[in-house]
Amino acid sequence: MEHRQGSLWKSVDWMCIVVYLLHITCGWFSICGASYNYGDTDFLNFASRSGKQLAWILCSFGLGFVLLMLEERLYDMFAYFVYIGMILLLFVTIFVAKDVKGSHSWINLGPISLQPAEFAKFATALVLAKYMSSYSFNMKKLKSILLLALFILLPLGLIIMQKETGSALVFLAFFFMLYREGMPGAILFSGVCAVIYFIVGIRFGTTMMSDASTSIGKFSVLMMVLLFAGVMVWVYLKRWEPVRNIIGISLSVVILAVLFSRYVIPFNIVVWVQIPLCIVLAGYLLFLSLTERNKGYALIAIFSIASVGFLYSSDYVFNSVLEPHQQIRIKVLLGMEEDLTGAGYNVNQSKIAIGSGGLYGKGFLNGTQTKLKYVPEQDTDFIFCTVGEEQGFIGSSVVLLLFLILILRLVVLSERQNSTFGRVYGYSVVSIFVFHLFINVGMVLGVTPVIGIPLPFFSYGGSSLWGFTILLFIFLRIDASRTGRL
Repeated sequence: MEHRQGSLWKSVDWMCIVVYLLHITCGWFSICGASYNYGDTDFLNFASRSGKQLAWILCSFGLGFVLLMLEERLYDMFAYFVYIGMILLLFVTIFVAKDVKGSHSWINLGPISLQPAEFAKFATALVLAKYMSSYSFNMKKLKSILLLALFILLPLGLIIMQKETGSALVFLAFFFMLYREGMPGAILFSGVCAVIYFIVGIRFGTTMMSDASTSIGKFSVLMMVLLFAGVMVWVYLKRWEPVRNIIGISLSVVILAVLFSRYVIPFNIVVWVQIPLCIVLAGYLLFLSLTERNKGYALIAIFSIASVGFLYSSDYVFNSVLEPHQQIRIKVLLGMEEDLTGAGYNVNQSKIAIGSGGLYGKGFLNGTQTKLKYVPEQDTDFIFCTVGEEQGFIGSSVVLLLFLILILRLVVLSERQNSTFGRVYGYSVVSIFVFHLFINVGMVLGVTPVIGIPLPFFSYGGSSLWGFTILLFIFLRIDASRTGRL
């Protein structure tokens, strides 16, 4: 037993642990600064936010130690059981959780409250690693792809039912891991296209062309569908003649339609020409698929029709499904509305706080924007604005550098795994950290939507801290055993 423990401490990646401790320390001081009230310097009082966070930090140290001491094969052995248990907990949470700012995602356990969505991330990472390391898994099989989608979308859907859209969107980060593991690039390309279609369609949906009847948003998206189809034929099938027909005919017909709409009959004729053109395009691709016996054409045809359907369904979802406050947030982000006193208030105040920090910052506890509570949620979702105000550009850069070091180190550890289970789990951890970092810092700076997700190891809260700790230390334990069982 003693030899086993000695081998473990020699094999564990201490660089990750040191960076983790630095994150925890910087995060705690940031919470002290964000929750500080003038004249109150008792940061160790467990009744204060900083005191509670310190208690959770101490518990996370114990949690990390326990995770390292467990046999690594237990994570593989019980992956399905952990996932099923977490799914049941997410389902129960919908009905038993109290309403907290419109969401039902927190379970009260005596004096503490926990958010199961934060722990569902490591459970999903484990089950994906378990399934993708099985002999029956094949990324090229439809059954395997559907099961992967089920494992990811099931917790995502349950968390959305808890009205925690931000936490649910984090599960989309697993698709970056899937791409690393051989998921066709066309799927990732389709996801990128969906984002582009949504942004362009919504942002310019009410902006009209010079004929005052054609939406620039719909016109642009439909034009992209036609052009993307031609590009995909060239990239994936290497056939020039179909590309020439698709792009040449599409551009010619659309240009004629624009001229006709502008100089002959000014009505929404352009869009109503583009839609049939997309249908004809799909028919042409299906014809090529049958005559040349190449299913690639059929897949591109499906992509084209699905793109048109996505354009109109996203427009319906935005206007008829999303709540008014969610619509406002998206409009503010896309520059459609300013609303500095409403939906855009948080971001605007955050920008002011970060900008006021300058190059060197105002110093620990000397920030004015955060001390006067101008920034809502400044110790949770908007904790990075406290870093920017107190530590300035240099301090913020150091924090981001620490995250970069951690992420790059995790990539190195993932690549050196001997097992598919370890590699898949490692890249799942990397994907989640990258998603949280990009979205959280981005929303503080006003470049990504405000969806309310924490900054790892910095944001106030025990659930997020423990969730990220579990994610990281399970992987460190798996990595420590890569050369053989300890």
